[in-house]
Amino acid sequence: MAYKSVLTVLTQPDDAGDLLGAAIGFAAAQGAHLDVLCFGIDGTQTGYYFAGATAIVQTAGAERASQQAKEIEAKARAALDGSGIAWGIEAVVAQPVGLTDLVARRARFADIVILPQPYGPTRANDEAVVVESALFPGHAPVLVLPPGPQDIATPKRIVVAWNEADEALAAIRSALPLLTNADLVDICMVAPSRHPSGTTDPGSEMSKLLVRHGVPAQVSIVAQTLPRVSEVLARHATDIGADLLVMGAYGHSRLREAILGGATRNLLENAPLATFLAR
Repeated sequence: MAYKSVLTVLTQPDDAGDLLGAAIGFAAAQGAHLDVLCFGIDGTQTGYYFAGATAIVQTAGAERASQQAKEIEAKARAALDGSGIAWGIEAVVAQPVGLTDLVARRARFADIVILPQPYGPTRANDEAVVVESALFPGHAPVLVLPPGPQDIATPKRIVVAWNEADEALAAIRSALPLLTNADLVDICMVAPSRHPSGTTDPGSEMSKLLVRHGVPAQVSIVAQTLPRVSEVLARHATDIGADLLVMGAYGHSRLREAILGGATRNLLENAPLATFLAR
């Protein structure tokens, strides 16, 4: 198994730099086709203007979004030309209410979706919707990249977050094409006594599964010495020099994570390395 259809979604002109460069490198390493969706998001809200102004405001908002989509598309084409990979590109204007359907439709027919971290001072509020649309109605694994240049073509040291949950198992299965090409896969269990597996050797069954696929796996049992599990995982990944973290997405409801926080939300905000999410 390999990733042969890769999708990336660009919502800002700067995304045509580091993010698209990482996606091109990944697609080249996988021998995959890369589809690029360039969004111009029209955030115009109607109903708050004096009589007759709504149409003017809507037209202006659509024009701004169209111009942004064209700008992103032009920069993306410049990066894709001469890349040596098979690619397709589409510029789309959408309002926030329509983002979910547009992203999910394309994600459903992709093997993996590569996106930027959706939270941060330079990111828009709609970008978390893009991630969730790919994961949930799109049913696709998502590779989320922190800001800056990223080499994700062939990650060699990978941390797998394992807690016996269905989401974690789905993420590991989805990441197998990457795990089988790694030099080291660290199965990290944070405070495993909270997730009893009925075995005296936590992580042994997952290790056995991966080793049978030829994955060079080891198990790390880590105490929760920091308030958040996500912080422990990030620190452990940094300590062993990992270049990718694999974990199940949204063990709690998205509403609860949005309000109270959770491992997925915290990693989407703060992860120092590329994070592979699936459920």
